Amino acid sequence: MSKVAVVYWSGTGNTEAMAKAIEEGAKSAGAEVSLLEVESFKAATAPEYDGLIFGCPAMGDEVLEEGSFEPVFTDTEKHLSGKPVALFGSYGWGGGAWMESWAERTKGDGAKLFSDGLIVENAPGDAELADCRKLGEDFVKSL
Repeated sequence: MSKVAVVYWSGTGNTEAMAKAIEEGAKSAGAEVSLLEVESFKAATAPEYDGLIFGCPAMGDEVLEEGSFEPVFTDTEKHLSGKPVALFGSYGWGGGAWMESWAERTKGDGAKLFSDGLIVENAPGDAELADCRKLGEDFVKSL
């Protein structure tokens, strides 16, 4: 059984809803899943997981949330080489530049990036939540 962590930060609840749907999909594919708000995740535990799924909305000038998420992700980067990683998040404006930058950064860390990131504009509806469940399921099947 694969062990996966879904680590996220959410300000409005949109990214949290995505995280919960991804968790459902990953569990349906047979993984042991830890759903963790970023403040509860310790970078040193990253090697304990077969795969990591990170979620953060676009903030400010299309960047990752800087108070909680960015420091934890930065600490985790040293553990990403060779690690399967998926990214997701929501945004309220812009075209997804934060996800493109984040995906390139993660590839630069040597991670095995699963897709270029799943993004949802504003609150996820039924179709977007289905996409999230599929991401979780497909990610686990790829491990």
